[in-house]
Amino acid sequence: MVFWQLTIDANDPERLTLFWQQALGWVRTPPPPPTGEAEDEPTWWTHYRGRLGDQAAFTDRLFDPAGTAPPLWFQKVPEAKAGKNRLHLDLYPTGRDNSLTQERRIELVDAKAAELVVLGATIKHRIRDDNPADPAYYLTLQDPEGNEFCIS
Repeated sequence: MVFWQLTIDANDPERLTLFWQQALGWVRTPPPPPTGEAEDEPTWWTHYRGRLGDQAAFTDRLFDPAGTAPPLWFQKVPEAKAGKNRLHLDLYPTGRDNSLTQERRIELVDAKAAELVVLGATIKHRIRDDNPADPAYYLTLQDPEGNEFCIS
């Protein structure tokens, strides 16, 4: 098995960490190991707890509170973002629940987008398809440094 994290270049890692913490509901400290037993600690957990040291929380990393998804690291770089992302995140406040009405789907997506706009996101595109066989609604946004992501 290969451990990995997603690294995102940033001019202001702390700002993006706070933005994505709110967007994802993640935490800035590694979650407890699965069993809480020291000998059962996964290597990644030991690594990040060691790097954290006496600090209360990371200012440039986020962790899935359940410990199942890879961490995010916002790496400080001097240059600004240039061009379109080749990789982006999709957020699903709808839980990808196909039983939702189109109106409920729109309500959930728009509420999450409004929350993130207050934190510095920008809405770029709004796509709505009311096809009864396969309705869709999603937004393309940019985070405070211009990284694209979608909400559906």
